[in-house]
Amino acid sequence: QVQLVESGGGLVQAGGSLRLSCAASGRTFSWHTIGWLRQAPGKEREFVAAIWWSTGNTYNAASVKGRFTISRDNAKNTVDLQMNSLKPEDTAIYYCAVKEGLSFTTTSFDYNYWGQGTQVTVSS
Repeated sequence: QVQLVESGGGLVQAGGSLRLSCAASGRTFSWHTIGWLRQAPGKEREFVAAIWWSTGNTYNAASVKGRFTISRDNAKNTVDLQMNSLKPEDTAIYYCAVKEGLSFTTTSFDYNYWGQGTQVTVSS
């Protein structure tokens, strides 16, 4: 049973930073893509960033490029999202998700397993 547990959310002022962490367990993820997606109130869930567990290749959405960095720690089985220069429009619930296979899909329906999410609020 795959389990994903997010942590690190909170309240931060615009221009600040937060680091989210996703602890993954239940199987080996060598042939999987781990993604971060977010959902703001009244909006659809949107892709933020993803990483291939085996190679470390990454892909970011255009809206966060240059501000967010996704990384993984094989020893700890975690995937982190470092978020810098945060904006009020980054306010959302951030979810960690796992997709079988190596591809940078931005469609939330392609992800097979989801965490419970962590709230990020950026004040202006």
